[in-house]
Amino acid sequence: MGDKRRKKKEQDSSKSDRVTLKKEIGLLSACAIIIGNIIGSGIFISPKGVLEHAGSVGLSLIVWVCGGGICALGSMCYAELGVTIPKSGGDYSYVTEIFGGLVGFLLLWSAVLIMYPTTLAVIALTFANYVLQPAFQNCLPPYIAVKLLAAICILFLTWVNCHSVRWATRIQDVFTVGKLLALGLIIVVGLVQICRGKHTYSSVLHAQQRRLSQNNSLSLSLSLSSRAPGYYDALEPSAAFEFRQDPSVGQIALAFLQASFAYSGWNFLNYVTEEVVEPRKNLPRAIYISIPLVTLVYTLTNIAYFSSMSPEELLASNAVAVTFGEKLLGWFSWVMPISVALSTFGGINGYLFTSSRLCFSGAREGHLPYLLAMIHLKNCTPIPALLVCCTATIIILCIGETHNLINYVSFINYLSYGVTIAGLMYLRKKKPNLVRPIKISMLIPIAYMIFWAVLLCFSLYSEPVVCGLGMVIMLTGVPVYFVGVYWKNKPRALYRLVEKVTYIGQKIFYVVFPQEDTSETESLTASKTAD
Repeated sequence: MGDKRRKKKEQDSSKSDRVTLKKEIGLLSACAIIIGNIIGSGIFISPKGVLEHAGSVGLSLIVWVCGGGICALGSMCYAELGVTIPKSGGDYSYVTEIFGGLVGFLLLWSAVLIMYPTTLAVIALTFANYVLQPAFQNCLPPYIAVKLLAAICILFLTWVNCHSVRWATRIQDVFTVGKLLALGLIIVVGLVQICRGKHTYSSVLHAQQRRLSQNNSLSLSLSLSSRAPGYYDALEPSAAFEFRQDPSVGQIALAFLQASFAYSGWNFLNYVTEEVVEPRKNLPRAIYISIPLVTLVYTLTNIAYFSSMSPEELLASNAVAVTFGEKLLGWFSWVMPISVALSTFGGINGYLFTSSRLCFSGAREGHLPYLLAMIHLKNCTPIPALLVCCTATIIILCIGETHNLINYVSFINYLSYGVTIAGLMYLRKKKPNLVRPIKISMLIPIAYMIFWAVLLCFSLYSEPVVCGLGMVIMLTGVPVYFVGVYWKNKPRALYRLVEKVTYIGQKIFYVVFPQEDTSETESLTASKTAD
């Protein structure tokens, strides 16, 4: 008995001494990564895009609920892929495994070149704007100061992620709880406002009816149009579906696209699968907990907004949460800008954490320089990959055209979801006997792909230039793939140069290739029964 315990202790000790990505992401941290990456600045700043395209309050709320439902369908597909192909890298790793190197490289190219650096830059600029806002109450903060603070934030969080995975996940946990508390405050205040508004309206109506019986000269129309101060009837069933414009399929599709952007990030846990404790249990659990929770929070938050703002006020506001705070929280309204800042700070940390693992996975497959597939000898963090993500984001910050680039990013991001889930369907047909710890009904990916195809077609019809340029950005990776990856017989001088640069990088960053950990991985060719 003592020998068995000693052997187990020695095995655990040898595992902890290995130079590999450490499994330090438990169920709570896994949920925090998903929720923290989905809930960024969007729900605080600009939910008006959905209302603008939906045309009515009622339809906009339906879009928010259905958008969460679509994300739930997609996340169930990713849960199956995540436990069937238990590799870090998310979409890229799955598509590379299923469709081959070129398709995977195109997703990797667009993500590393544009998608993640641009998203990080926009979130960092939002963080800096809201931190500096109290110091510049009567004017906009200087753009140089905003950029400088955004760069400092990115550099600080890069240092944290380079130093310790545990520190990075703790930051994610704390700031995710913080943003949920901020949204909880909005929801509670909004629900109180609705209850108080209805009660006050009822009292006012009864008082006016009594006066009417005593004084017939009072106008009936005046009494019926009176409302308690601050209470709007946009949430009442009779008014919720009053359209400002005739609804069209194209406009509804654009409303769904706006909502899907707000929900983006639901697949980010799949980028760090190899660092999740017991991924075959915790990855699907985290997905099933987080997506319904975010959908509920998003829907209730929008209801709360309408409790204090008319649709016209919401559409006119560039910072909906701040406007909400100013109307209902009084002297406590300063909590809203701080909430947005905290939310975006956690979002930057989450994006850095996951995007660096994408670079790491791409380098491990030979699609990026091998130096990016190395981790620190003691901290076991992918320092070169983190520094590449940080540098690319700083460059995008200096360019300054982030808001134009983000439109192209959104299209590429949505395109990658569809390609990945199509890969799930193809893998089911190609390898039916593959071991699948989770096996969802085929109706789920089919339903998602139908919705995806309709939304993509209407996006192409409505925004052909944006979608076209997004495709061009992705396709510029084709020649890079054939020259950098497919062409094997390169000049020896080039190989020697790459080896020298890799060696110098290893010495500077104190990094090595991680040791293989096959405890949670199975060969893709494994099958339940022998063929």
